[in-house]
Amino acid sequence: MARSAAVPASQAVAGPRRAGTVQFERVSKSYRSAGGEVRALDEVSLDIPAGAIFGIIGRSGAGKSTLLRTVNRLEEPSAGRVLVDGEPIAALGTDGLVALRRRIGMIFQHFNLLSAKTVRQNVALPLTVAGVEKREIARRVDEAMRLVGLESKAETYPSRLSGGQKQRVGIARALVSDPEILLCDEATSALDPETTLSILGLLRDINRRLGLTIILITHEMSVIREICSDVVVLEAGKVAEAGPVWQVFGAPEHPATRALLAPLTRDVPDELAARLRPHPAPGGKAILRVSYSGRTPPDLAALVAATGGPVHLLQAGVERIQGHAVGRVLIAAEGTEAEARLRAIGQDVEGIGYVAADD
Repeated sequence: MARSAAVPASQAVAGPRRAGTVQFERVSKSYRSAGGEVRALDEVSLDIPAGAIFGIIGRSGAGKSTLLRTVNRLEEPSAGRVLVDGEPIAALGTDGLVALRRRIGMIFQHFNLLSAKTVRQNVALPLTVAGVEKREIARRVDEAMRLVGLESKAETYPSRLSGGQKQRVGIARALVSDPEILLCDEATSALDPETTLSILGLLRDINRRLGLTIILITHEMSVIREICSDVVVLEAGKVAEAGPVWQVFGAPEHPATRALLAPLTRDVPDELAARLRPHPAPGGKAILRVSYSGRTPPDLAALVAATGGPVHLLQAGVERIQGHAVGRVLIAAEGTEAEARLRAIGQDVEGIGYVAADD
């Protein structure tokens, strides 16, 4: 069962408030191919409040890019409605669609910079195409480049830039039209981990300072964890799960979510797994996994008190997400009643197996 896809306004990042709400109402998208009809989206419903940093994640072919591109009508839904600031965008004529797209910036995985133009010229391109007066273009370009930290690269060509710098140019170009909504299409997938963190930090700062609504798609749960307030997991074009990031990470309900989280989840170490037994032995220890997904951090003293004996911490992976402790600890506890006793005090505990007394 998928959680409710509605995102409470309290999850939106505080900052200067602009318009920029997005709603998907039972949005479906089908394509015709040689093999028949392909359903890329299947009745997707979501509410994204102004100022949120909202993540859309899923495996390849889940429908992420298709959904994102319905926001600026690069894709037209086969059924359902997309609303921006409460206005159904399917009804917009040519002039209305041009105006909509000027309110929505977009950054791409592969930067899409023109190699024969300087950084300044690449950033200015949307305004040049729109026929904005040259003095105003210069003012806005300077402002956008300051915002992304590229003032010293204004006359540099893309071939002389690093991957992170190229993406900053792409972000500045998306911001130069003063948008209300920023769409990020796998914006960090082509970057190394250190540069990815830098770009995510920049997006978070832009969200905080400008109050933009940011909608990003990715296949990396680490990106969602780092920057997003809320997330929807798509699987085969449907909403598998949605909610605050801490809740989805802490207690994933759908197999697709658990599969995406697997790279971030520490499994039982191989050397321990090799010694596990399905049944207890005299004097042996129970191996238990205790999960956390709430505001209260792990209390090891409470574990000891509840089990009534020594508790050995074997492995731990707990982090703070949106003020919540999310993660797991792996412990060894004496006796066969340890799991039941921990459940009795409200712990989310899973028995993994047993090890012998001399292990």
